[in-house]
Amino acid sequence: MRRTLYQIRRQFNAAKFRGASTSCFITAALAVSLILPPQSAQADTALPVLTDSTSSTLSLEDEYRLGRSWVRTLRGQAKLLNDTVVKQYLHDLLWQIAANSQLSDRRLELVVLDNENLNAFAVPGGVIGINAGLIMAAESEAETASVIAHELAHLSQRHYAQRLEESRKNRPLMLAGVLASILLASADGQAGTAALTSTLAGSASAQLAFSRRNEQEADRIGMQTLLASGYDPYAMPGMFSRLQKSYRFAGQRTPEFLLTHPVTESRIADSLNRAATLPKPSALHEGFIYDLVRQRLRVHYSQNLGQLHEQFNDDVKQEGKPKDYFGALLTAIALNKPKEARSALKALPNNWRQHPYVRLSELDLLLSEGDTPKALSLAEELVALYPDSMPVRYRYALTARQAGQYQKAVNVLRELTQDFPNDVDFWFQLAETEGLNGQINAVHLARIQYFMLTGQMDLALRQVEFARRERNLSHIDQARLDQKEQEIKAVRREMKDTLS
Repeated sequence: MRRTLYQIRRQFNAAKFRGASTSCFITAALAVSLILPPQSAQADTALPVLTDSTSSTLSLEDEYRLGRSWVRTLRGQAKLLNDTVVKQYLHDLLWQIAANSQLSDRRLELVVLDNENLNAFAVPGGVIGINAGLIMAAESEAETASVIAHELAHLSQRHYAQRLEESRKNRPLMLAGVLASILLASADGQAGTAALTSTLAGSASAQLAFSRRNEQEADRIGMQTLLASGYDPYAMPGMFSRLQKSYRFAGQRTPEFLLTHPVTESRIADSLNRAATLPKPSALHEGFIYDLVRQRLRVHYSQNLGQLHEQFNDDVKQEGKPKDYFGALLTAIALNKPKEARSALKALPNNWRQHPYVRLSELDLLLSEGDTPKALSLAEELVALYPDSMPVRYRYALTARQAGQYQKAVNVLRELTQDFPNDVDFWFQLAETEGLNGQINAVHLARIQYFMLTGQMDLALRQVEFARRERNLSHIDQARLDQKEQEIKAVRREMKDTLS
């Protein structure tokens, strides 16, 4: 019997959110399987062998495959941030810094986690993970950039490959155990903290010294990258000091970032001394976009929007800074106070009011007022002005869909999945929109890709079977599904090989 679009949507939505209830069990099993040492000679022979003290036969291509297999699991287990403004901002910041780094392999992938805890990490193969909480904890773009520069230094110096070789001499600390613990921390902070603490506690003192050397090198190279990217080198010790304060006031729960990046007084002093020897860049990159992004996240993570709205209004009366008016705008929209929202929007300076990200908030205001035609008109104006802006295109697609213009929405979402093929939210929204547009075969293909990106290969194969049951499939459709099935099985084998 042919499945209806309603039945397909229910199956897909159930699968999308199933990971939230099972993530702890799955990731705990992954952590155990990865931390345990090999049990056979055959497993031992599979380990890479260093050709000298600084170079490993774990090639850059091996690291790339490891990272891409691992990130599929991360996407399927951790909650990802779907705010395209924040994602675009961090994407631009990452590539601005990466351009001045020592990376030889620049096949980078950014994963932004919807997690208020302060954390950032780098995984072999160019995977950079950033919790949205990093922006909340930092007080400037330069401080956020200092953390990213530090993580890129870990990648450029291949510290994880070195750690893997070191772990062969000093078990039980293993790279896979650290990766699994990061995954746990991303999905469940407390579980990840416990796993990572136990992993690190089992290491020998020599391994801890090895880690400290890595941190010192990442600090040194990261600060050079930070300066070359146009940021004040003092931002790094400033961020270290903020991290240390967060540790002091954290109580019994240490921020995840500090478990893998311990901050000491000597480390802060070293970074201050190093910054003192470097010149300040003539033109700093600080601007109001950081404040704009940070206010969006403050509203996103607020537990009491009414109280936050009052705080923004008090700040407006006391200082009248643009970021305070923007915060008042966002909270007024969320609280359905259109008059206050328009007043805050009007009070913004022109450079703020005309920025596309602020105009997207104006789009939200129009939608909250139920004026979909005006919202669509504004979205069309913005996409004409900023045709390459990912947030603008995405919001245009969603607005067109809300206005019932499904084909327009589909066209834009298809373009976004081509430009950002690893963004799972784009694939999810494309599947939903194809369904509203009555294109069942396209729904299946989008969902297959979604499941592949989130490491749910069994569900991807099941979706292939659902697609084959549709009537009137052409030979081209059949061949495409056959190709997808082979691709899914190949990816599943690679994930099994690299993560076990």
